[in-house]
Amino acid sequence: MTNHWVDIRNADVILVMGGNAAEAHPVGFRWVTEAKEHNNATLMVVDPRFTRTASVADYYAPIRTGTDITFLGGLIKYLIDNDRIQREYVLNYTDAALLVDEAFGFEDGLFDGYDESRRSYAKESWRYQTGADGFVLRDDSLSHPRCVYQLMRAHFDAYTPEMVSSICGTPVDRMLHVWEQMASTATEDRTLTILYALGWTQHSIGAQIIRTAGMVQLLLGNIGLPGGGVNALRGHSNIQGLTDLGLLSNQLPGYIAAPAAIEQSLAGFLDARRKMPTVADQVSYWQHMDAFFISLMKAWYGERAQADNDWCYGWLPKLTQPLYDVLDTFDRMSRGEIYGYFCQGFNPLAAIPDKNKVSKALAKLKYLVSIDPLNTETAEFWRNAGEFNDVDPSEIQTEVFRLPANSFAEDEGSIVNSARWLQWHYVAADGPGESMPDTHIIGALFHRVRELYASEGGAFPEPILNLAWDYKQPERPEADEIAREFNGRALADIRDPNGVLVRRAGEQLSGFSELRDDGSTLSGCWVFAGAWTEQGNQMANRDNSDPYGNGQTLGWAWAWPANRRILYNRAAARPDGTPWAPRKALIWWNEAQSRWVGSDVPDFPANSPPALGQMPFIMNPEGVGHLFAGQSMNDGPFPTHYEPFESPVPEGNLLFPRKEKVKNNPAARIFDADRAMLGDWQEFPHAATTYRLTEHFHYWTKHSHLNAVVQPEQFVEIGEALGNELGIRAGDWVKVSSKRGYIRAVAVVTKRIRAITVGGRIVHQVGIPIHWGFLGQARKGFLANTLTPSVGDANTQTPEYKSFLVKVEKDDADHGGER
Repeated sequence: MTNHWVDIRNADVILVMGGNAAEAHPVGFRWVTEAKEHNNATLMVVDPRFTRTASVADYYAPIRTGTDITFLGGLIKYLIDNDRIQREYVLNYTDAALLVDEAFGFEDGLFDGYDESRRSYAKESWRYQTGADGFVLRDDSLSHPRCVYQLMRAHFDAYTPEMVSSICGTPVDRMLHVWEQMASTATEDRTLTILYALGWTQHSIGAQIIRTAGMVQLLLGNIGLPGGGVNALRGHSNIQGLTDLGLLSNQLPGYIAAPAAIEQSLAGFLDARRKMPTVADQVSYWQHMDAFFISLMKAWYGERAQADNDWCYGWLPKLTQPLYDVLDTFDRMSRGEIYGYFCQGFNPLAAIPDKNKVSKALAKLKYLVSIDPLNTETAEFWRNAGEFNDVDPSEIQTEVFRLPANSFAEDEGSIVNSARWLQWHYVAADGPGESMPDTHIIGALFHRVRELYASEGGAFPEPILNLAWDYKQPERPEADEIAREFNGRALADIRDPNGVLVRRAGEQLSGFSELRDDGSTLSGCWVFAGAWTEQGNQMANRDNSDPYGNGQTLGWAWAWPANRRILYNRAAARPDGTPWAPRKALIWWNEAQSRWVGSDVPDFPANSPPALGQMPFIMNPEGVGHLFAGQSMNDGPFPTHYEPFESPVPEGNLLFPRKEKVKNNPAARIFDADRAMLGDWQEFPHAATTYRLTEHFHYWTKHSHLNAVVQPEQFVEIGEALGNELGIRAGDWVKVSSKRGYIRAVAVVTKRIRAITVGGRIVHQVGIPIHWGFLGQARKGFLANTLTPSVGDANTQTPEYKSFLVKVEKDDADHGGER
């Protein structure tokens, strides 16, 4: 979230798209309700289904799954053509005026630099023009043909209302109504908030969908303001913390990109990540990359990390490909290239696409270790889940070990929610039997492995033997010890440039501004610096006072970075430091105090006067928000409509109908073997999507009797028109097939999913909840990922769960024993 849950109440218009907040986030949805009740906010929902969120919305518009970029791209054209942008914001706080390299181009669905054999782009021209002083060139009239604004206008010129409707299936009148409501916030005293969830991320174009939403909000002037922003509603508590702490295989903690194989020197690694300002007087906070990284290495290797050994940089693994993600992992596992697999708090047999491929891959392991509070389908993958019949486990070589972990309520620690709040929680009850906290399990495993390296040797032992592991009980690291470490402390006295003592050796740091690049500080995650200071555990703060009455409760928990609640909040004030409108005041320049004041922590130096011209987007070298993504995206600087890899549109990409290679995202992740498992619209004519229910939480709560009572049985939702066409009534059994397998479920025939017209052809959509499997107290069901294709987003490799093809047919077989 650029903003936070409570701040939703400050919105004037709320768009829920790519999510179903009332269903999947019912507690947080209270702030949407408050915005409607107390701020007279308009709530709009754009979704393939009429959801529980739509049922309380002011307006609903249907859409074909997987076409969100087209809907939002049409909105961008609408805003530009009708001059419905916040012009002062756009000119000062975005890159609209910056000039792009003359060699950059886009034609027939492809950006320049595409290599079809590698399915990737060379990005040399995806950059701004620079002058002799090294700073980027700009045209404040926004009329130069190479300025971002004009290139963006040209890119979305084909996204007319009629074209968008033809692709999305959204009636033109409904689409225009949503666009007009959103455009109404291009004023100084109104804001729009966009709420999304996995309905946007789980596509082969997922990252670009979110990019498009960010572009819309920049054009409307809604980033950095109360009630504004682009806000991700996380699917789990602590998914945010997972990415913060670098658990993605291509990242180190604090969103530092992991070293690549070509970066064998520390200097080259740091040079590639140390972003110096490309506009005069900008902050470009990544210029402090050296301090972030060296402090991380001191946390990991302590006294062994020194300048003369490059802070142990040589001990870090170097990636030979951009990302060793789950799709890559299971593809290599399916080829027998992986010997063993540790599975912690994860159920990949239910969560990774193409369940049958995953099952076969797990069967090629020598061992599988499941660390989880509950038994999972993954830990019993050797069952034939499709037909509910066990197979002979002696036919499978994999030995499965289950290590029972405590649940969150049986452990102490921090959870990072969608709003970037680190909230400390305490043990509510002891875990059952021999279960342990995850930290104790991992700590004990590491301790045993290191003992084996010490006694028996092994390949490249230095990173293991020399890891700093200074916990009181090495096999049982405690949560508070780890929390202090990721906050960081001074290893020597720290002074400011004027020689004033800032922090004594051994003291906890107060924030990341105290990090140093000379080895005198350590911090396990620089964005968490400030969470556990000399004043104590800031994550345990429980003061919900709200002195300004706008929901910025700075005394409740602690938000990264620097306890800031709204990111980019310099944009909440005009360039001269005054609020855009009194009712949207957040921070402002106080001339008498010579500092920025207000209800939030300023997202830039608090004593930096407006005259200095420091802009809101302090992590970007230009200081402004990016309408043009430059080289940061793998599939283009501007979002583009591409069809899902399984599309119900015979003509392919209606924007580029004669270009077969741009039917789908040309840079998306797909392996050759998985391409052969893609279905065709003629055999599988129905467009499907997956989703969650309020009554269940992923695959956990089917183990609970009460949850099993309220939602006992697997079902699929189909529209009345499709039901009539196939002779299916509510309660009938249906078989839903894809190229990869099939599931059986009970049909819910409903008005909530209506047939839509796409390219002049009727398309039926099917809704498939994900919660059932072959374990638990709920009636045994099929894993929904049996149906989903193994395709990933070009940037994150997130699987395309939300748009694929199936065939629905009535199932007249005898299912008496299964219900």
